[in-house]
Amino acid sequence: MSLRLITAFALSLVLHGGLLLPDILKRLSVAPPRPALQATLRLPPKREEPPAEPLLKDTIATKDTPEVAKTPPPAPAPPTKNALVKREVQEAQRKMSQYVYYPPEAVTRGIEGEVRLILKLSADGSVEDVVIAASSGHPILDNAAIKAAYAMGKLTGVTSRELILPVSFRLE
Repeated sequence: MSLRLITAFALSLVLHGGLLLPDILKRLSVAPPRPALQATLRLPPKREEPPAEPLLKDTIATKDTPEVAKTPPPAPAPPTKNALVKREVQEAQRKMSQYVYYPPEAVTRGIEGEVRLILKLSADGSVEDVVIAASSGHPILDNAAIKAAYAMGKLTGVTSRELILPVSFRLE
């Protein structure tokens, strides 16, 4: 090899070594270890408890204490009409869930939807007529909901003469 090539190679090593040496020395120096994390649990502050009542109370009224007239607690308010209708719709949905079926053709085609039915009930709670209030957009689902409504037969404890009943068809 020529002397020029050896000199150039030596100068290149010195130059690169000078540039990389500070990084190498930083990596070699040992950094102090980080302290380990510590967690401590503390009990919640103690609350002052009210003084306990004695186990035995003096139930014999003395002459010094006045008689306190006890008033009966107010009777619970009767349920509102909206709450009553909501309860009846939930009961109808519970009963309809026993009779509604997802048509196999709708399952294979991946059809989903919600049908809203108007149930017209007789005085004894039996289903007289079923009308579609809002269609699902798929006649196969609409017909399955109507068949399930008629299959319910009788709704006991229902005072309404018409109910709007949503029937959902969802694939999971």
